[in-house]
Order: sequence, then structure tokens, then C-alpha cells
Amino acid sequence: MKKVICAMSGGVDSSVAAALLKRAGFNVIGVFMKFWSEPEKNGLVGAWNRCCSPEAENRARKVAKILKIPFYVFNFEKEFKKRIVDYFLDGYKKGLTPNPCVVCNKEIKFGLLLEKALALDVEYVATGHYTRKQKTENREQKIEYRLLRAKDRNKDQSYFLWMLNQKQLKRILFPIGNFTRKEVENLARKFKLPVLKVKKSVEICFVKKTINDFLKHHLKSKAGKIVDTNGKVLGFHQGLWFYTIGQRKGLKLPAGPWYVLGKDLRKNLLIVTKNEKDLEKKELIVKKINWIRASRLPLKVKAKIRYRHQPAPATITKILNSKFYILKFARRQRAITPGQSVVFYQGQEVLGGGVII
Repeated sequence: MKKVICAMSGGVDSSVAAALLKRAGFNVIGVFMKFWSEPEKNGLVGAWNRCCSPEAENRARKVAKILKIPFYVFNFEKEFKKRIVDYFLDGYKKGLTPNPCVVCNKEIKFGLLLEKALALDVEYVATGHYTRKQKTENREQKIEYRLLRAKDRNKDQSYFLWMLNQKQLKRILFPIGNFTRKEVENLARKFKLPVLKVKKSVEICFVKKTINDFLKHHLKSKAGKIVDTNGKVLGFHQGLWFYTIGQRKGLKLPAGPWYVLGKDLRKNLLIVTKNEKDLEKKELIVKKINWIRASRLPLKVKAKIRYRHQPAPATITKILNSKFYILKFARRQRAITPGQSVVFYQGQEVLGGGVII
């Protein structure tokens, strides 16, 4: 009987994932991961990280008891703070809009957790992600794994998994990828799991209220000028990290609407425009590309520049004598944002992705 560690958060998706694995005959071990949460003043515990509150842990423990599987808690607080939260803050300091969930999947869920699993002679790690993998053979008849979009297009989370590699994919299971959210909820009823009233969080787990509140708490204000595309001073900002490309609300400028067009870090300028078409760009530059399966360039893909973005036709080529790539779209795209992930698709398959610069 093959052993699998199932990451359990106390929510519907991961609970049903564990139940499906048990039904399929795996030797399932439930694991709840504790991440960093922001302390209140004087070191007292503040609001819990949404992913791992005491309530969530209790629900996950109850589910494990119902399924009659062992249950453990792994404390990843220090690693999470260093690898995810510090990365997030560092990105904003540099004027970027980073995506911490992508890095968390690579570093924590399919990094640290997978390392622990292998050290304990466990063959697989499973999660409640809405995505699928497929075993295939390449031209040299070597086994390869393809990462595919989920059956439920509205819940598909493949965008957040572009950093995975073949070694990781070999050891990962996605039990709910072939089900819709409604089917998963019906399975939770069938398995009699007490998780149906749990609200699914769509926010960044370690941010209590808003991103700006979090940034204000951790980054010092650095006042600068707000200028239009001609350099005319329109107002003042308190820090470039409080703004993102395409933002319209919160600028507090007269005779609007105004849109955030860019940031000049060297001069500490926030550049805005009244013309929304200025936000449309036909190409972007990418760094830190990860190919899940080897791909030959130039390559025609459909690219997503943010999670809820409709994949758009584009061609990717490498910039000669550099580590960077250029992505040219067939049509202009709105608000391409440095720091965000751009993910490449062909049909159902995720080929890879990179970070927009």
C-alpha cells in the first residue's frame, strides 16, 4: 500500500482529497501545516493566518478522525516568514507586485513538505489544488509528467503551479482535479465531512485586512511626487509600494479618473495617466523562466498575465546573450504588472512560466 501525505487545511477541497485517496486504497497521512502569522504589539499573537487558524486545525483533525487516518502538525512558521513573507515585502520595496502563492507552492507545499515526506519514506504528497497531471512518454521514450488545467475551469489553479519541476510532479497527486467544485461538495456530503460551511479564502493568507494595511505596518513611508506622462506634478504619494499598475482607486487626484501607469524607483515618482489606452502593451520581458517540460523556442503559446486573465495568444523568444525572454502578444494587453507571474499554456497543458519585469 503506497503512502501519501495529504496536506489538510480543514477546508472542503483538501478534506475531500484525503477521503478520495483513502477510498483509492492509499495509506493516507493527514498533515496540517502551520505558517507564520503577524504578531501583535509586544510579541503577542495577532489574528491567525487564515490557512492555519486553531479552528482550521480542529476541523482538519476531525476529518482525519472520521477518515481513520493519522494526523500530524508540521510547524513551518520560520521557513514561511523567510521564504514567503520576506520575499513579498522585498518585492513591494522594489516597486513590484509579487505573487506569494506561487512561491509558497514551490518552496513550502511542494518543497519543504515534499522533502519531509521523502525523508519519512512516503512516496507522494497530495493537495486539494484544482489541477491535473498526466504521465506521458517523450521522444526518447522517457517518462515525463504534464501539468494540466482542472476540469472546473472556474476553479482551475494551474496558474499558481508553474514553478514545479519533473522531480516534484512525479511525487505529487491532485485528487480533485477531475471534479468540479459542486462535485467536490457533493463528495463531502457523501463522506459526511463537517466542512461544507467553511468559507473559501481568496485573499493572501498572512494578510489580515488589506495589502496596504500590511505594507504600512512593515514598510516605512517614503513620500514622493505623482506626475503625469509629461512630468507635470499632480500630487504626492507616501510610498511606491502602495500602488500597482492599472490602479484607479485611492489616488486622490483632482479631475480624474487617473490610472497608475508606472513607477520610477530612482526618482521615487509615481507616473499616472488619464488615457486608459496607455495601459495597453503588446509585449513584456520575462525572467526566472521555468519549463515544466523542455520546449523549443520561438514558441507560440497562450499566456496568462494574472490569475483571472483570459489566456492570450503570444510568441515567446529568448533575448540573445541574456537570461531574459520576450513575450509578444497578438493583441495589446491591459496593465501588465512587473512582479506578477506570466504562465504559458498550450491547450490544456501548462508549459511553464516566469516573472514579469
